[in-house]
Amino acid sequence: MPNSSSISEFLLLALADTRQLQLLHFWLLLGIYLAALLGNGLISTAVACDHRLHTPMYFFLLNLALLDLGCISTTLPKAMANALWDTRAISYAGCAAQVFLFAFLLSAEYSLLTIMSYDRYVAICKPLHYGTLLGSRACATMAAAAWVLIPIKLYCSSHFFFIFYLCLLAGNPNGQK
Repeated sequence: MPNSSSISEFLLLALADTRQLQLLHFWLLLGIYLAALLGNGLISTAVACDHRLHTPMYFFLLNLALLDLGCISTTLPKAMANALWDTRAISYAGCAAQVFLFAFLLSAEYSLLTIMSYDRYVAICKPLHYGTLLGSRACATMAAAAWVLIPIKLYCSSHFFFIFYLCLLAGNPNGQK
């Protein structure tokens, strides 16, 4: 008799068993989430609206704020929903999407932090060449590379996808749904 079981969702460990602690957990996560939204929103608004902040350093800071919003919005809403509604399950596709997006955005954030350190290096050590080394085209190219073109990021992210795909096949070897 073939095994026809398949993985449809994962069960998460609860941080708290009592309802009061679950609600405290929800309110704590909501406070963290709103603080991140407010802080990164203020940074994005300030950089976009003030023409004096249209420099490479603030351009990269704007990108970092957007990546930070993406990272925190990947995991916290589901954790808050689980704490509020007293659920412990996450669908297989939801888990795969969270892991993929979080790894993708976090690696983009690390790439952008590396680019920002290069920006500060050039500003401090080679101030006379700053305008030629970090013009608007070079900054846009480096930011695009941090967001999309870093091969290591895509390579690692593809491994997450294939691991989840293989786990799905292991739970359902005949491809039945």
